[in-house]
Amino acid sequence: QVQLVESGGGLVQTGGSLRLSCVVSGGTFSRYAMAWFRQAPGKEREFVSAISWSGANEYYADSVKDRFTISRSNDENTVHLQMDSLKHEDAAVYYCAADVYGSDYESDFIGAYDYWGQGTQVTVSS
Repeated sequence: QVQLVESGGGLVQTGGSLRLSCVVSGGTFSRYAMAWFRQAPGKEREFVSAISWSGANEYYADSVKDRFTISRSNDENTVHLQMDSLKHEDAAVYYCAADVYGSDYESDFIGAYDYWGQGTQVTVSS
């Protein structure tokens, strides 16, 4: 059974930074493409960023490009999302997701991901 546990959310001022972490247990982490999605109140869950098995390839939504950085440590079974220059519109619940059965591809398709964390809240204030 694959389990994902996110941490690192909280309250931050506009322009500030947060670093989210997701620890994965079960299976072979180094063979999972990983991603972050987010969901704001009243909105659908949307793609934020994804990373390939080795971490060599990254993919970002246009809305976060050049502000967010995804990374992973296969030794620690962990994926991170460094969020800088945060804006009000970044406020959401952030979810970590694992593509356990797919190929080595950093997909932005929500249906590609098989396991999800419980989410961590990010609040951005002025």
